[in-house]
Formats: sequence, structure tokens, C-alpha cells
Amino acid sequence: MQHTGRTMNIGGVMPLPEGTPVEEIAAVLQFAVSRHQALRTTLQVDHDRPPGALPRQTVNASGETILHIVDIDETDDPAAAAEELRCRYETTAFDHANEWPVRMGVVRSAGALTHLVVQYSHLAVDGLGIDAIARDLAHRDPQTNHPTAPVSGTQPLQIAQAQASPAGRRQSDKALRYWESQLATVPAQRFTPSDDPREPRFWEIFCYSPAMHLAMRAISARTAAHTSHVLLAAYAVAIARVTRRTPSVAQLVVSNRFRPGFADAVTQLSQTGICVIDVADCVFDDVVARAWKASAGASLHGYYDGDAHQQLLDDIAGRRGEKIDLSCFVNDRRVVAPEEPPPTEDELRAALPRTRLRWDRKQPIFDGSFFLQVDSAPDANVPGRLVPEEQQQPAVYFAIWADTHALAPRDIEACARELEAVTVEAAFNGKAATRVSPWDGQN
Repeated sequence: MQHTGRTMNIGGVMPLPEGTPVEEIAAVLQFAVSRHQALRTTLQVDHDRPPGALPRQTVNASGETILHIVDIDETDDPAAAAEELRCRYETTAFDHANEWPVRMGVVRSAGALTHLVVQYSHLAVDGLGIDAIARDLAHRDPQTNHPTAPVSGTQPLQIAQAQASPAGRRQSDKALRYWESQLATVPAQRFTPSDDPREPRFWEIFCYSPAMHLAMRAISARTAAHTSHVLLAAYAVAIARVTRRTPSVAQLVVSNRFRPGFADAVTQLSQTGICVIDVADCVFDDVVARAWKASAGASLHGYYDGDAHQQLLDDIAGRRGEKIDLSCFVNDRRVVAPEEPPPTEDELRAALPRTRLRWDRKQPIFDGSFFLQVDSAPDANVPGRLVPEEQQQPAVYFAIWADTHALAPRDIEACARELEAVTVEAAFNGKAATRVSPWDGQN
């Protein structure tokens, strides 16, 4: 956030049932911040801090936050007003030292509430933490605003205590040893400098692909691997085909919600795990198996002390005499539907013409050279993504943010096209070759 200037605030808009009183929404806000320590946490950061000095988090025992009310004329569009408020909340950075990390507002037209708008600081909660807040509202007595059950998820103060314990330190140390083993021999660089750098430097390409959704289901049925492993394998092959470098390396966003007590925790638990996948001279089903193993290792070892992790990366760079490029990320945010029968070849062929690929946003700074984000529905927080013809059947919705100084725009587009092509080629062919040769160390 400091590097890019992006707020990374997360949240959304929800229409309210007719007749919802403003007092009800105020009570919900009061209930949430009183229940969840993360929502009343402030953060003191000394930007000139000496080595070893950590930011300080404070869980406030009391205080106040504001429910904003936006009154509009009867002739105004309530949905547009709600979206305007959401954008303002999202693009305005939180004052973490003095402001609680939740913003809530309502749109009111002719005295009636129409929409609820909520945004959270990503330092306080992740996406699954927001889901946990929503689930916990079922434990609110609407008459008294008192809880009907204790908080089920581990609270941040408990997490901090566990992290500082001997067992917590051992967990972190084990994870960092895994990182060190994975990074011992991988090539330091992921890209040859682009021959077509652009300004703004970072470009986003977006793809809607029902065919990729069907192809991944077919491969999953054949290999018994989860579609997330198929997706990771497709990334590994696609980027290796374009960059001609192996093995493929990525940081995988790990939710850590599978750890005991974390499923309902309202806090920020996501960290990255390291994936190293060799895709040279093999078939795609082999890569799926390797991606499965790499993903399991990344998840198991994706919970660690952040400062110790940075120190490890610095130490490895010092020993090797060069910094290892870890600027490739994969974030699979899909909500996978219940198991369905595998598709037929005819269904896959019929879906191929529906693919839509287009360039989207551009900006001067981003937090990675290559960031693949995958969803099972269009991201409503991105302007222009809610296209009716791109919601008619289940699909993979993915976006790639990439550095044009590392990958030329034509290579970014090639990566996007290869992601779909790799899965389509292997959908009904377990022996589909990756067509990637071992890297010879030359550009």
C-alpha cells in the first residue's frame, strides 16, 4: 500500500429491504465493532523505524465510529449515489492511527433508506473475514442488540499471543525453512526485459472464458485434482511458454482459514506461499500433479512472521549475490460450485466462441510484475465488468496485471490466451504435451 499508493480497501453495496430504519443499521454497526477486535484496532507506523522496531496495533476497548447518511433528491438514482459513496470509501485511505478500519453509510431518499455501503481496511480484514462478519450477525438479537452466542472465531489478541508463543515461533521457523529450500536453486529472474515498455507501466488484461471453466472441470474429473490445482498448472505452463523460463515460480495467496480457530476469525489472515513447478518435457497431467503438491506445500507453509520472512529473502539474496524475483502472484478467489458431471467435447467446442478478451485499466505503479486474479463471477468493484452477455453461463473470469517493462503487451496478451489454450488442449487429452523445454540459462 505504501509502495503503490493504493488503498486496497474492500467492501461493497447492498440494497436494503423497504422500511429499514436507520436505527437498525446503526445498531448493526455498533454490534459489529463491539464484537470484533479487528474493527476497533488502530495502527501506529513509524516510517523511519529502526531495524527490528515493529508497528504497534492497539485494540481499543471503547470509542466511536460514524454511520454516514447520504440524503438524495427523489429524482436522483439511489444506486448511483450508493456507488459514488462506495468509490469514495474505496479510494480514500484510512487514517489507521486515528480511524477505526470500517466505514459504513446509507443512502436515504424521501426519508427511506435504499442502500447500505460498507468498506473495510484490508489491513484489518480479508474477504473471508468479511464473510465471517456477515455470518456473525445471525448471533445478534434484533430487539436488544445483544449477542446470543459468544464470538466463534479466534480474536486478533489471541492470535498475536499464539504467534509469540514457542509453538508459534516453531510454526514460522518451519515455514521459512520450506521457503529457503524452494528458493535454493530456482533461477533468480523470471523475465527478460521487455522490448516494448509502455507508460503507464502496468497494464491489465481481462478474460471471460466459459470454455476454460468447462476444460478445467474435465481435467479435474480425469485427474481427481481440484480445479484450483488445474488452474495453477495452467498458469505454470502458460507463463513458461511465453517467457521460455522454467521452472515456473509464483507466490500463491493462502487464506490460512483451514487452521484451527481461523474459519470464523474476523481479521486479516492471508499471506503468500511459494510455488515452484517444473513444466519442461512432460505432459499436462504431470504438471497438474506437481501443482497439487506445490499448492499443498505453499498452503502448509503460508503462515509466518513477516519480518523474519523478509530477512530470509535478504539473506538468500546476499548468499546468491542477486535478488530472486518473486513478483509473480496467483490469487484464485473462485467460489467453486457443487460437483457437476464433466462436460462433453461438444459442449466445450460450443463454448469457445464465447470467450472475450480485452485490455482494461492502466496505472503507473503496481505490487507485482505479474498478478493473476481469478473469479467465478465478474468483480463488481471494477467498473465495466458487469456485462450481461458475460453472465449467461458459468465461466472463469480472470485478470492479469503485468509490468510492460518485464513483458511486452503482446506477451501479456499471449499469457492470457495461453491460459485458456492450455486447459482446452488438455481437456480430453491426458497426454497433451506442455511444449516447454528446459531453460538453458540464456535470455
